[in-house]
Amino acid sequence: MSLAVYIGYDATESAAYHTLSHSLLRRASGPISITPLVRDHFPYFTRKRGPLESTDFSLSRFLVPYLSGYQGWSLFLDCDMLCQVPINEIWQEINPSVRPSKALWVCPHDYVPISDRKMNNQVQTAYPRKNWSSFMFFDNSECRILTPDYVNTATGLQLHRFQWLQDEQIGFLPLEWNWLVGEYEANPQAKMFHYTLGGPWFGKYRGCDHAEEWFDEFRHMTGMDYFPTQAWERPATIGAPATATGNPRPHGECR
Repeated sequence: MSLAVYIGYDATESAAYHTLSHSLLRRASGPISITPLVRDHFPYFTRKRGPLESTDFSLSRFLVPYLSGYQGWSLFLDCDMLCQVPINEIWQEINPSVRPSKALWVCPHDYVPISDRKMNNQVQTAYPRKNWSSFMFFDNSECRILTPDYVNTATGLQLHRFQWLQDEQIGFLPLEWNWLVGEYEANPQAKMFHYTLGGPWFGKYRGCDHAEEWFDEFRHMTGMDYFPTQAWERPATIGAPATATGNPRPHGECR
């Protein structure tokens, strides 16, 4: 069975989106499709981005069942992740012959963020069920309430806290499927790293836990070491010729 994967896309994290996509494709054990959630692609998504929305896809992620025609199953992922196993293994986690059917499967984090800032100096907000919505496996036919009208008008907390479902409709996956780098201890056995505070594509987080895994994946995808391509990421210590041409520098010099 083909697995439909939707990944949130934000122009400030383009490198993260493509590297996650690459990690999914090269480890998949069966057919998958990948669709970027690009805000400008949805003219029916009319709500303005609010001050607490740290990415362009903070709320558009809840359009996934609608985009899937309310048919089959679809997986949503934040772009700041890195897959370490065949993503098709997710089917084994929700095997209905072993586990009861649910409308939505998530990783049930229970934590308080260690910082009030994240990523590119975005405000970090704390609320119940935080980060549950960063990895969502939808049974689309059971999520018909998520129409464009509803997603346009519901509050962020109503959406992210799944107030559009009954609690018994939510299934729980092992945290290894959404391992919060920097919030949890380093875990080489995690199935999906989630650089929720900020990934190594941001200068401030070059040395975060599991940064090398991300750099290795980028290197495998491009054949070169990572070099920051976004103007605000380029440290002053990088010489003008490299900045002007975008030529990659040795990995050890990206800091």
